[in-house]
Amino acid sequence: MPEYPEPMARLIDSLRRLPGIGSKSAQRIAFHLLKADREETERLAGALRDLKTDIRLCEVCNNFTDVSPCAYCTDASRDARLVCVVEEPANIVPIEKTGKYRGRYHVLHGTLSPLAGIGPDQLRIGNLLARIPGNGGTGTPGMDDSGDASADPGIEEVIVATNPNVEGEATALYLSRLLKPLGVRVSRIAMGIPVGGELEYTDSATVAKAMEGRKEL
Repeated sequence: MPEYPEPMARLIDSLRRLPGIGSKSAQRIAFHLLKADREETERLAGALRDLKTDIRLCEVCNNFTDVSPCAYCTDASRDARLVCVVEEPANIVPIEKTGKYRGRYHVLHGTLSPLAGIGPDQLRIGNLLARIPGNGGTGTPGMDDSGDASADPGIEEVIVATNPNVEGEATALYLSRLLKPLGVRVSRIAMGIPVGGELEYTDSATVAKAMEGRKEL
């Protein structure tokens, strides 16, 4: 005899596949939803549906957004001369929380990992290069009359903020070798972040110090 009715078992199985949720947590969430008002569960179902239908990648920086280009790329108050390269969209949040960075972003959606079969072609590197003036584009939306959405005018520095592990360091070095010949300064966040750590889980004070103490690659 099954432990739970089939719909309940299916929900528990789906929940425990989420990061950070084990079997016990999945069961507690499933029972909470079962006891909740129908309105609450329909609101959750609607939010999940909208997440998949309304969220896309920004055409400029590859961040998750519901409007492309995203708010970071169209914010005229941000310094278009400075671009911070991160591994994943979630890495932008701790940098923004520092309140110390007012440049723009570029999301790679991963790092170089030959053992996992991830090379440059699997990362969002091509449109990073296209953002460099004279290398495929001439202006960011709202910043140039050409209407080209692929480049930032006058990029002077690219800050590589990949995680301080083997893959992150290899990616930083690879980007430096690509970007320096284009006349762009390339810097690396300082190692205030523990080696092997992840930017997403680092406190904002440490991230701020890492940004301030960045070194040229």
